[in-house]
Amino acid sequence: MYKLIKKQGDARRGEFTTVHGTVQTPAFMNVATCGAIKGAVSAFDLKEIGCQVQLCNTYHLHVRPGDGLVKELGGIHFFTRWDGPILTDSGGFQVFSLAKLRRIKEEGVFFNSHVDGRHIFMGPEESMQIQSNLGSTIAMAFDECVENPCEYKYAKEAADRTVRWLKRCKTEMQRLNALDDTINKNQLLFGINQGCTYSDLRIDNMKEIAELDLDGYAIGGLAVGEPKEVMYEIISAVEPFAPKDKIRYLMGVGTPGNIIEGVSRGVDLFDCVMPSRNARHGHLFTHQGIINISNEKYLKDTSPIEEGCQCPTCRNFSRAYIRHLFKAKEMLAMRLCVMHNLYFYNMLMQEIRDALDSDRFDEFRKQYVDLLDTRI
Repeated sequence: MYKLIKKQGDARRGEFTTVHGTVQTPAFMNVATCGAIKGAVSAFDLKEIGCQVQLCNTYHLHVRPGDGLVKELGGIHFFTRWDGPILTDSGGFQVFSLAKLRRIKEEGVFFNSHVDGRHIFMGPEESMQIQSNLGSTIAMAFDECVENPCEYKYAKEAADRTVRWLKRCKTEMQRLNALDDTINKNQLLFGINQGCTYSDLRIDNMKEIAELDLDGYAIGGLAVGEPKEVMYEIISAVEPFAPKDKIRYLMGVGTPGNIIEGVSRGVDLFDCVMPSRNARHGHLFTHQGIINISNEKYLKDTSPIEEGCQCPTCRNFSRAYIRHLFKAKEMLAMRLCVMHNLYFYNMLMQEIRDALDSDRFDEFRKQYVDLLDTRI
């Protein structure tokens, strides 16, 4: 259940209560695609760096180790040892981005696994069944992701098909939640807004899915190469038609600046692989901008990644040492940097919530929206 605490402009400060805990929003979900954050970061590490929600992926866990096995072993919470809310992405994006051979039909998608090439079929019912086996807190509806740019005609067909699939997802989830052996009988369902970069398709699609009275609403199919100004225009066009009393999730976004702009347009939840992926290459977020720790100027730098940062990395290690670890190709380099970047993102969300609580969000936005995305 989503509770709106206050607003500043369109920016929303709220709480989202689930069976696995309450999330203070706006919030960033830390991406553990296969059940772990890439960079040797565990569920226990996530607690230390301020994570509220872990995100895992339906497709990847279905392919390996298998959702049936995860259910047999107690569900995704017991399996990963994360005891807070977990959102599982439906697998739709991965089916369309990773599967080299696929055929889309009304019943679902036929494709080959990117791991071993075996034939797999996934439709709305299968996606719900997999996510029910995983026992996640929040299940995402199975949607059709289209390439961007996309012709208007096909974008409309895909958006319409996504609505039909969503209705099937809702029916199947209700059935699954009523079964005796279901791990999480309180599993929530989020619908996904589609329509490429066409505002009229996006608005019509949101109006349709809003009528289904779901637990939350996501905007999908953005941050896939379109200019950020186009993304912002779509968010601004769609959000007024999303239910005011339900949580809103912008999928796969993004940079700190993108997140600040998303919050200003009424978004509550975000996820992105950027902080962990960038960290594994030595690109680190600070309040002064983005640094590349591999640069020569950090050879003898005994200061932390960011002065005043309370992440485990900054409390204990210097820039010089972390740079050395990268040059020596030590795995610890990636772990320390991922810990810092995820801490930065989680603390950024705390700073945004604090700014909203004290009616300072406009000032916060002006100060940081461009600065945090600037490379030093």
